[in-house]
Amino acid sequence: MHRHIHIFFAFAALSLAACEPKQTENKPAQETPPATNTEAPPATNTEAPPAGKPDLAGEEVSYEADGITMKGYLVYDKSKQGKRPGVLVVHEWWGNNDYARKRADMLAELGYTALAVDMYGDGKIVTTPDEAGKMSGAVYGNMEGARARFQKALEVLTVHDTVAPDDVAAIGYCFGGGIVLQMARMGADLDGVASFHGSLTTQTPAQEGAVEAKVLVLHGAADPMVPPADVEAFKKEMDAAKVDYTFKAYEGATHAFTNPAATEAGQKFNLPVAYSAEADQQSWAELQSFLQKIFAD
Repeated sequence: MHRHIHIFFAFAALSLAACEPKQTENKPAQETPPATNTEAPPATNTEAPPAGKPDLAGEEVSYEADGITMKGYLVYDKSKQGKRPGVLVVHEWWGNNDYARKRADMLAELGYTALAVDMYGDGKIVTTPDEAGKMSGAVYGNMEGARARFQKALEVLTVHDTVAPDDVAAIGYCFGGGIVLQMARMGADLDGVASFHGSLTTQTPAQEGAVEAKVLVLHGAADPMVPPADVEAFKKEMDAAKVDYTFKAYEGATHAFTNPAATEAGQKFNLPVAYSAEADQQSWAELQSFLQKIFAD
């Protein structure tokens, strides 16, 4: 069984403190509960936005993959003309909840078309670490099925009228961060992948020539779920496979540092997770620079 599964099941037993982060950089190369509202996001405001402001159009999308109906959320700025790059957003271990969709909206505001991916099927959202561990563990235990689900979402995104099909990336948070890294290892046809506080371990290390995507890892240096040994092993793996990667570590930041609900979740479930506004802002800025670069190449 994949080591990832043991990591996710260990969440409920851990309790470690978090500090305020500062950014450090290293070069060459889960989680928080969903918002209480688990329904689809509210409809886009039908009033015209102020001049120059994004006018987001969000839509629920359903598609079949791995024998399951997947339910995602696709969003874009309808005031923007022409085709633009697309970005997949892979959720935390709680499922494709409001947080993942919020990040998709933020990408749409930047001018991308974003698809918040459903990796569990039927739009399943869970609310306890036990449920989340079982759902995420099942996905990691069937990586071929996970690839089929991811690939179908990629197809849905690339055929959308607003998307330039040759310009596509994927980002992921916690569970999702581990997923996008694994898809890159498996040769997914992407310009780049970015992992926010995701798992770094794998039983199928990257092989030279197999990874097409550029890789960005945004890591909490105080994350007990991804210890220094995992970081070192990941960098050695990337170097050996000659992957074009960047690794950013934020000192003092622990697991799930990008999610404002993390601190409350950590207290509620006795988990080593906490929000850091500083690391959140810095990592989002890093992502923006990364996307601009890969789509300009």
